[in-house]
Amino acid sequence: MDFTIIPASWAPRLLSILRIITGLLFLEHSTAKLFKFPPLPMFANLDLMTLVGVAGVIELVGSILLILGVFSRPVAFILSGEMAVAYFMAHAPRSFYPLINGGEAAILFCFIFLYIAAAGPGPWSIDAARRR
Repeated sequence: MDFTIIPASWAPRLLSILRIITGLLFLEHSTAKLFKFPPLPMFANLDLMTLVGVAGVIELVGSILLILGVFSRPVAFILSGEMAVAYFMAHAPRSFYPLINGGEAAILFCFIFLYIAAAGPGPWSIDAARRR
């Protein structure tokens, strides 16, 4: 008995969708830091010359490139590393447990980006169009 709900032929397309949606969600983090939208009190007086400010720039450029599927593998690898650093610097010192330290999103972003770095951007990307 086959319990497949989504045909395996859709896997590459779903990889593209995962990349695009993850990039859009990640873009929100950079716009909150750099453009104060959506407004978050913790980023109200953010200085670009701080570690969080530089992270915002990396997130802005990286998320746009990832959404478009340009240089997807190296960009995803860099963003994965950024999220690992963010987790261990900002979240892990608060508690061992991600549910308590607020680091669940950082962990998920880290491993989704790592997966995209390994699997590639999928067929709906500028990278895939350039290969054809």
